Amino acid sequence: MTTANNAADRVAAIDLISRDDLFGNPVRAGGQLSPDGKWIGWMAPHEDVMNVWCASFDDPDNARLMTHAKDRPIPQYFFSPDSKSMLYVRDKEGDENYLLYKVDIESGEDRCLTPFEKTRIKVIGGSETIRDKILIGLNNRNEQFHDVYLLDLTSGDMELVLENDEWAGFVSDDSLTLRWAQKQNAAGGKDLHKIVDGVISPEPDEVIAMDDALTSGVAGYTTDGKTLYWRDSRGRNTGALYAQDTETGERTLLAEDDRADIGGALSHPKTGEIQAYATTYLRTTWHCFDHGVKASLDWLREQLDGDFGVQSRTDDDTKWLVWNDPLTSPIRCFIYDREAEDLRLFYVTKPALEGAPLQPMHPREISSRDGLTLPSYLTLPGGTDEDGDGVPDEPLPMVLLVHGGPWARDGYGFNRTHQWLANRGYAVLSVNFRGSTGFGKDFINAGNLQWSKAMHDDLIDAVNWAVEQGIADKDKVAIMGGSYGGYATLVGLTYTPDVFACGVDIVGPSNLETLLETIPPYWAPMVKQFHDRMGDPTTEEGKQLLKDCSPIYRADKIVKPLLIGQGANDPRVKQAESDQIVAAMEGHNIPVTYVLFPDEGHGFHRPENNIAFNAIVEGFLAGCLGGRAEPVGDVLGKSTAEICTGEEFVKGLG
Repeated sequence: MTTANNAADRVAAIDLISRDDLFGNPVRAGGQLSPDGKWIGWMAPHEDVMNVWCASFDDPDNARLMTHAKDRPIPQYFFSPDSKSMLYVRDKEGDENYLLYKVDIESGEDRCLTPFEKTRIKVIGGSETIRDKILIGLNNRNEQFHDVYLLDLTSGDMELVLENDEWAGFVSDDSLTLRWAQKQNAAGGKDLHKIVDGVISPEPDEVIAMDDALTSGVAGYTTDGKTLYWRDSRGRNTGALYAQDTETGERTLLAEDDRADIGGALSHPKTGEIQAYATTYLRTTWHCFDHGVKASLDWLREQLDGDFGVQSRTDDDTKWLVWNDPLTSPIRCFIYDREAEDLRLFYVTKPALEGAPLQPMHPREISSRDGLTLPSYLTLPGGTDEDGDGVPDEPLPMVLLVHGGPWARDGYGFNRTHQWLANRGYAVLSVNFRGSTGFGKDFINAGNLQWSKAMHDDLIDAVNWAVEQGIADKDKVAIMGGSYGGYATLVGLTYTPDVFACGVDIVGPSNLETLLETIPPYWAPMVKQFHDRMGDPTTEEGKQLLKDCSPIYRADKIVKPLLIGQGANDPRVKQAESDQIVAAMEGHNIPVTYVLFPDEGHGFHRPENNIAFNAIVEGFLAGCLGGRAEPVGDVLGKSTAEICTGEEFVKGLG
């Protein structure tokens, strides 16, 4: 038996994990319990498309197919409050105009409850005490604003509650009464107006400044309406949890964390009282107010490896569905009987990954040049870190994987893109750069007007850190991401053209002026947020800033290979954003590979399209960085991928 002498040899000795196993449909996912505990639902493929299934809780093996989607996977479903039906949403080829559908559990009758064109529904509120109705918003009359309707889930009848030509959103209570209306104020923050007896107060009752807009807001009512919860960063940095007495107005601080905003919460299914909350800095920690919930979480902690959480509860709170991320095994779901302290496996999302050479993720803190701490996550290829300290035995080719948003964040846990790229021989680094959410308002606001500037500096600082730590080979670093991450890729190749060996841009904007001109109409009520954080196109100074931060004007600076993926129906980042940069590059005789999917929107949701694009990415990265790649095979023929230009620049596509 020979000993591998270098990292490439050791990676080559690791089994190749197939793209199908990583990016194909899960066997099951999205498990939910009906409120009355009689039914259990989940998502699973039917004819290779993810659909909704249901079974009696007492007989989960006797499953029934509830939906019949044949083209795109159903993205979301939930049980109706009365447990008589399952509700789900669908759009058309990625246009994000989601309509609401209902399928009756007993009869199987399937109908669209909102049969309108060019309409995107919002679920505004549900109720514990009114089980056959919900509040929804419809923008079929005015595409910028959602009128509020009371929807009868039994008959399908809709009663207009409020015609809306002004408000960005609403908050209701358990009686399905609107209690707050929200709109953007002139300063880019949020004004919240109380609604009493259907009348909206003319002056705001709560004013949230722009600096607090992403970390403050109403978090819901208890069922009796006596307590209003807030997540609030006003007068502080991180978003803390408060309880307000609705009769006296007195607020009580319930929870805070100096490093992270209060994240998820567990509320009692009947009373709505918050029983536990989560904070996530590098990893998630749960904190409990309720002794019974604490006892259950402590017991689960003893039974399960890795991370876990509660994804569904019955009304009587005796049964939970618990997700479990073992971190180096596929995610699984358990049925937990709290009274009997019985835990049984419901499903493993991707059994084919059991025993696969999945690698641990390493949380890291990286310092920016101006002293910010950037919470980050690193995954290394198998066989390259013999002592397990998170530093490879020799520098590796690396992919800097940039998250979208940018007002979002990367987190800890099983990440199929990290696992895929690490398995191909790359160190993978994800960085929460300034502007990312979850770490307090100061961290978010440090990214204001810093597109292509300090936000990008953070990414460069992370690359330099990885090189200095001996993680990355300085000459073999790729940048890759979707949405804002795609924009960051274009910035990387145009503003710092010598840092990266190549880039993969997925639905990323190239021109911030045209991006803001073509945002979805239902984003318009909050557009001042974009102007204050990116640049204001209504002023000459702001327009110049947007131009200065747009890669389109620096396309001639690109000297390294670029791969672009785009959905033709993307409502957020229009196809023109990719078309522009491709045309500019071709105008300068700069090679580029451009892949278009005619039936996709903001990202690639059909597994066959995602797998096809990733096959192209593998060949592209292998040609640029020298990693390994699974043969392309016939995956392109199974997808709708159109390689508009540059096929010859991708290894294995000949």
